[in-house]
Amino acid sequence: MTQNATLEISNLARTFGDVKAVDGVSFEVAPGMMTGFVGGNGAGKTTTMRMIMGILGITGGEVRWEGRPITMADRRRFGYMPEERGLYPKQPVLDQLVYLGQLGGMSAQSARASVLEHLERFGLADRAKDHVEKLSLGNQQRVQITAAVMRQPVCLILDEPFSGLDPVAVDSMVDLLREHTSRGVPVLFSSHQLDLVDRLCDRLVILNKGRLVGAGTRAELESTGQVRYRLGLGADAGWVRDVPGVHVVDLEGSSALLEILDSGAEQNLLRAALQRGEIREFSPVRPSLSEIYREVTQ
Repeated sequence: MTQNATLEISNLARTFGDVKAVDGVSFEVAPGMMTGFVGGNGAGKTTTMRMIMGILGITGGEVRWEGRPITMADRRRFGYMPEERGLYPKQPVLDQLVYLGQLGGMSAQSARASVLEHLERFGLADRAKDHVEKLSLGNQQRVQITAAVMRQPVCLILDEPFSGLDPVAVDSMVDLLREHTSRGVPVLFSSHQLDLVDRLCDRLVILNKGRLVGAGTRAELESTGQVRYRLGLGADAGWVRDVPGVHVVDLEGSSALLEILDSGAEQNLLRAALQRGEIREFSPVRPSLSEIYREVTQ
């Protein structure tokens, strides 16, 4: 497989009539890293993924692979999982997946071996001969994931891969994706589960109304926001509301969540606190991904 190849999205745009569904979006999916793709409904995530895979035409910009414009031959080596399940409900799981593997260039024997291995990992080995429609939605999701990864893809584009999965299946899926990133595979996946994205991803890409509003590591995204501090005192902290240059975000008893608006205001705050008694805590607060998301999409 191609080693250390980067997927580059450059000024990508797509319009539907007068509607700009994707408007000049640029980011990279680095080799061996999981990149989380987040945004509200209608933000343009699925449209972007479909353009990457060549399912939708591109109005403007380009997709690059290995430093050059992507080709359909490149895309055939990608693993893609659409948000809408693309399975045949009345076909047996094993037969269907082997067929899909053969369409992707695998021999029947190697496709069968790969399918059985993945079904075993997902706890579906005993359902291999069942029709897809007889499976739960979560198990259908497992089958769809298997279809995306069974050919050892050079890049993974996954639209809501964790939707409908129970915690055990999520852990199995995470282990599987990490095996692919360890081979240098770039992984781009979308999800509305921000806590899961926060836990798994090396980098984040945030869309809002078709535009890119944030991209980078978590630390890079944090650095663009307002730093907050937790102040813990030995007595009531209500007086901190009157300290110039300090904004009180939340206050409860002896604990306050603060933003420092003016340089040096924290020194005045701490001096005043020491004069009043004990300081038990003064530390920066790591914002949740939900807070970062709300801040950049406002």
